[in-house]
Amino acid sequence: MRELGFGYLYDMRNPAPWHRAPEALHAEVLDVIAETEALGFDGAWVPEHHLAEDGYMTSPMVLLAAIAARTKRMALGSGIALAPLYEPLRFAEDCAVLDALSGGRLRMGLAIGYRAREYAAHGLDFRKRGARFDEFLHVVRRLWAGETVDFTGEHFRLEGARIAALSSRGQVPLYIGGFAPKAMERVARYGDGYFGNAEVWPLYRQKLEEQGKDPAEAHVWVQELTLVVAHDKAAAMEELAPHFLHVTNSYAAWMAEDSAVGIDDPAMKAMDLASFKASGALRILTPAEAIDHFRRLRGTAPVEHVTMMMPPGLPAERFLAYAKVFADEVIPAFR
Repeated sequence: MRELGFGYLYDMRNPAPWHRAPEALHAEVLDVIAETEALGFDGAWVPEHHLAEDGYMTSPMVLLAAIAARTKRMALGSGIALAPLYEPLRFAEDCAVLDALSGGRLRMGLAIGYRAREYAAHGLDFRKRGARFDEFLHVVRRLWAGETVDFTGEHFRLEGARIAALSSRGQVPLYIGGFAPKAMERVARYGDGYFGNAEVWPLYRQKLEEQGKDPAEAHVWVQELTLVVAHDKAAAMEELAPHFLHVTNSYAAWMAEDSAVGIDDPAMKAMDLASFKASGALRILTPAEAIDHFRRLRGTAPVEHVTMMMPPGLPAERFLAYAKVFADEVIPAFR
């Protein structure tokens, strides 16, 4: 079984209770990412959403370029980027440059998204995002293969498109998210791996088998965005709950807009602080509990990377204190 890697998601939220100058926030997060690499973490991931009042990251490619310049070893990429909002040639070109800048460390997580208003803001039809995503993936894969692409589809039209400066790898690894059978068919057809929740692994495995692919070669990344390791669980809950509550309530509001996600997660309902603390949505584990948790997780799916998150508003020195406990007492169990 492959080693289990760990990384953090950096969404750059800057909500009112902890608002800072964006320049200071971005500089601090880049310092944090460099420090997590020094601590032994394996990845830095950047998500994408639009129209968020709290400053949620809208331009992952830009931030990833800065991360590439500040790091040497860890993988980096989107987690996730909203692929149907991109034009395939520009996306493929930008990724080729990012992969070269980072020395071949780029991994891109992609999905279709679930907020209709994001599509409306980009002048796109939310209902056709799946078909647009399929065309996008088809074209991007051909471009990274070094082809000159002529393509006429429902959503994209390209004539003589090619990338003159591919990175040395050519194909950049794509980890595609989703939950429904149709989405998992897309992952199996176009993806190098799956990014999402471990419980989807049986469906992913089935779709790989249906396409004649070997599940033993599957790559699975999971997100554990509300998991933290601490020695004093009660003290950590008091410190961290307000920050993670903002995350949970933000996602709850977005998911309620269109009910397009296809899952009903009780942890993604709007709550007050007391309810949130009691809900179990924020999982605070001791190092020993975390090791047991990740070992059990690997017993259910071939997970190779776990993505946690830096919650909004938490001071950098406090976040790094939790990260150091994880690095010192959990990571070594999986090396």
